[in-house]
Amino acid sequence: MLRESVKRFAEDVVAPKVREMDENETMDPEIIKGLFEQGLMGIETSADHGGAESSFTAAVIAIEELAKIDPSVSVMCDVHNTLVNTIFRTYATKEQQDKYLPLLAGSQLGSFCLSEPASGSDAFALQTRAEKKGDHWVLNGSKMWITNSKEAEIFLVFATVDPSKGYKGITCFVVEKDMGIEIAKKEQKLGIRASSTCTLNFDDVKVPLENVIGGEEMVGKGYKIAIEILNEGRIGIAGQMIGLAQGAFDKAVPYTYQRKQFGKAIGEFQGMAFQMAHIATEIEAARLLTYNAARLKEEGKPFTKEAAMAKYYASVVAQKAAGSAIEWAGGVGFTRETGIEKFWRDSKIGAIYEGTSNIQLNTIAKFLQKQYS
Repeated sequence: MLRESVKRFAEDVVAPKVREMDENETMDPEIIKGLFEQGLMGIETSADHGGAESSFTAAVIAIEELAKIDPSVSVMCDVHNTLVNTIFRTYATKEQQDKYLPLLAGSQLGSFCLSEPASGSDAFALQTRAEKKGDHWVLNGSKMWITNSKEAEIFLVFATVDPSKGYKGITCFVVEKDMGIEIAKKEQKLGIRASSTCTLNFDDVKVPLENVIGGEEMVGKGYKIAIEILNEGRIGIAGQMIGLAQGAFDKAVPYTYQRKQFGKAIGEFQGMAFQMAHIATEIEAARLLTYNAARLKEEGKPFTKEAAMAKYYASVVAQKAAGSAIEWAGGVGFTRETGIEKFWRDSKIGAIYEGTSNIQLNTIAKFLQKQYS
């Protein structure tokens, strides 16, 4: 039922605006409004806080279905649900949950702010500072590559309260846009262009003491939040990538049975048919890896290795499927009019954000070493 409702929303509301949003590199505000109205921005949030009170797998399915039409809209929904909402549900104080979860489920977009110019894969090398001054924390520094940042109202910002403590100084703060965040440079990207990716500047931004996620006892423990939440977030990105792969496949394959050469549909030639069979199998394998990781997470079982496998493999399959889809459609696939080439441009980010493919392989290798050495 959820899958069908998201599918209808994506096809009826999102699809007509995909090309325009991609060309303009801007998310249509009506799309954001629609996501909230459809209940897709508080999927796991409790009904008491205005959410759908559904499962993590439901969130992954929604992300997947949106990505079949537009991965830009999908990642907006993904980051908001699997990173921002989950941090509030899992780590925030009751007061923080009561204040922010209804806003995040109803109307205000969230943003997760970890990466910096000098800290990408080495996330804990961050340099943004938070100093305690009276009844406030004062934040100074910059964040980079921040998703949803142009449209967001609520930001989860990771900063260090004591650089001498290394990662044990990292703390997570709730910062509202009107507290003084400067939304600086908006990146011009290869793909997912409608999804905003900006640099954020913090210049003596005052944040109330009570806005440390989890309260005073969580000062210096933000690294735990970041590590655990990114493991979950990777399953969301895997969902985005399998949706993207399926979307490209669904656009290109029908064309191969319409286009005739040498007296028959090109999709009937064995060389073409076998290529499509291979890709269909790989998409399904990536989907099952992703759903399995989601299942383990829901059951409270270890899922870090499986999340890494799902994200790595889904990103590989997405690039392969989208690239093949262009070739199957020939010259038509190479034009922007069909939208097939957009899936390939969008697919490249899967190997980069929320942990590069090399980081995923490193994680998997560590588990293998522990198991077999």
